[in-house]
Amino acid sequence: MHMTDVVDSDELLRRIQRARAFAAREEREWRARGEEAARTDPRAAGEAKTRRVAYEVVLEVLDEIVRPGKHPVQG
Repeated sequence: MHMTDVVDSDELLRRIQRARAFAAREEREWRARGEEAARTDPRAAGEAKTRRVAYEVVLEVLDEIVRPGKHPVQG
């Protein structure tokens, strides 16, 4: 499938849900890595926190697409 292929709304929702599941797994993984690294390697802990926060943002964006209004708009 190419970027120019047309997909229906059900397929688009499935893709968003798969992306959200992936981001949720990665967020949990980086959270665990950060907690482990915090005890021994502050630099690695900082890297893990940066990645965790990035995945949290992705989750918020995907949630807002699927369930508008779930996250309050900050201005």
